[in-house]
Amino acid sequence: MRKVVFVPFLFVLSFVVVGSYADWSMTQPEEDWQESLALGKEKLTKMHFYFHDIVSGKKPTAMKIAQASTTTKSPTLFGIVMMVDDLSTEGPEPTSKMVGRAQGLYASADQKQLGLLFAMSFEFTNGIYNGSTLSILGRNPVLQLVREMPIVGGTGVFKLARGVVFAKTCWFNMTSGNAVVEYHANVRENSDFEP
Repeated sequence: MRKVVFVPFLFVLSFVVVGSYADWSMTQPEEDWQESLALGKEKLTKMHFYFHDIVSGKKPTAMKIAQASTTTKSPTLFGIVMMVDDLSTEGPEPTSKMVGRAQGLYASADQKQLGLLFAMSFEFTNGIYNGSTLSILGRNPVLQLVREMPIVGGTGVFKLARGVVFAKTCWFNMTSGNAVVEYHANVRENSDFEP
């Protein structure tokens, strides 16, 4: 039991090492993205939500599904793979209004520093985005205060979407290993798309 809790604990701890309670801002300066990117007929949507990564208890939302035999010797947990079905909410509290689920996987893919391969689909379950998804695929350098990852596609309202998400760990429990991660998404979508 101790080994099972230890690995997720180290993983989630890495989110917090640099992610203090200090204010944070986007790595990009605030600007009019539509003008700077010459979007034309494309529409820009800015979103803000949180996902709750629960690795302990009777109903975890993130669990280890694979681990290389050498992972226990690796300071970066190289080779560990976690499957995720995290609650996404409007605010950081788990009782905050649900906006969807973050489903996919993350894996330790860097032998020299803690860096994850992040393959996630954000499924929205209410409001104007109900039934739509955003897909993120990229490197998550978890020791950075703010991590930037690409949006590579979407469905529903977000067909042909692309853009960027900025992630920051805003809460971490050292005992349970559970965390809350804040996301800011800047999504470019083609408003004239017809199937």
